[in-house]
Amino acid sequence: MTSASRSPSVRKPVPARSEPASAGQPGTGLPGVVDAADDRFFRHIVASMRNGVISVTADRRLAFANHVAYATLDLEPAPEDGGRPFIDVFRAQPDIVRILASAFELSHLPNRAELRLKRTGQVIGYTLSQVLNDEGRLAGVTLFFKDLTRVEQLEERERLRDRLAALGEMAATIAHELKNPLASIEVMAGLLRRHVSDASGVQSLVDDIISEAKMANAIVQEVLEFVRPIRLEVQHTSIAAVLHDAVRTAEGKVSRRDVAVIVQVDDGVPAIQADRHQLCQLFTNLLINAFEALNGQGTVAITARAGTDDDHRGMMEPQEAMASVVVDVADDGPGVPPEMLDRIFNPFFTTKPQGSGLGLAIVRKIVDAHEGRIDVNTGPEGGTRFRVTLPVLGARAWFERTPA
Repeated sequence: MTSASRSPSVRKPVPARSEPASAGQPGTGLPGVVDAADDRFFRHIVASMRNGVISVTADRRLAFANHVAYATLDLEPAPEDGGRPFIDVFRAQPDIVRILASAFELSHLPNRAELRLKRTGQVIGYTLSQVLNDEGRLAGVTLFFKDLTRVEQLEERERLRDRLAALGEMAATIAHELKNPLASIEVMAGLLRRHVSDASGVQSLVDDIISEAKMANAIVQEVLEFVRPIRLEVQHTSIAAVLHDAVRTAEGKVSRRDVAVIVQVDDGVPAIQADRHQLCQLFTNLLINAFEALNGQGTVAITARAGTDDDHRGMMEPQEAMASVVVDVADDGPGVPPEMLDRIFNPFFTTKPQGSGLGLAIVRKIVDAHEGRIDVNTGPEGGTRFRVTLPVLGARAWFERTPA
């Protein structure tokens, strides 16, 4: 940079006066605050806030951003950020750039608004405020925001539970009404098969009736299983044992043909407090889904490691990271179209001709029962990865821990 280049103006701290401040001094608008006071204390206040804070001057340059702002926006702070155009600093988060730019144009700034960041999928709640100088003129704007992603996830989980409860009552009623007629059809078709000759060609038709009746009855049973409340039988559970059982169970239900299955469990993965049978069903369903997506060719990689569920930035109070086990089930198949990612856990949503649409819905239900979380993503070159995060000590550990 040459000497002719414009360097950002930096406000130098002004030494505090020796005499005590009088209440209501002009220029500050705050009782007991001195205009010439050292601003380091105020910077420390902002830097220590649990919310993200970004301040921009009237000439659209970054004046200040605390570490929570950088962390929430998944950006790395740089020493030279101060004084740079805020558009350059936050270029990777265009939604933040748009909000800050609009603050200089709007007459009424939003208060307690919410926004989903397109780049990361995070949900933030934010407030914009104009900064006025002593003459009442605009000196800049400040953005206060908080990561509400976890809060949004919990609210969505509650909404999902409400929808499933209503859907469950309806599905259970329909399933019970269908179960008896289906059983009668299967029995009568079996009796009919005994009384028709093989040469008449009716045998194959009767066999088709019985096969379709059994398939319909299996779907009814799956619906009943889905709407039935989960009552966990919690025990000390080895994730490695659960995964190997799930592989065997999935292979017994769906032919994997030439699909390679790789299971890797780190040595440090602890046993967890969970329902072993339910977890086996969870991972069995994920494996069946992967086998069917690969159509006989490809690889499914299952990895398990110790981790922490430290996604608490949206909580009202910070929480100590809770020990968890993270299990990834990834395949190298065609992947899930982006427009379907938000719907694949919905009951009865399926892209398969013979699917019931309940496999992944049951997975979500089991994860929620264990107070865990499940995420899914598809890579740019295809492939799908399901990530299941389960607490080691169960959900009650959050409430049973006492301060040291």
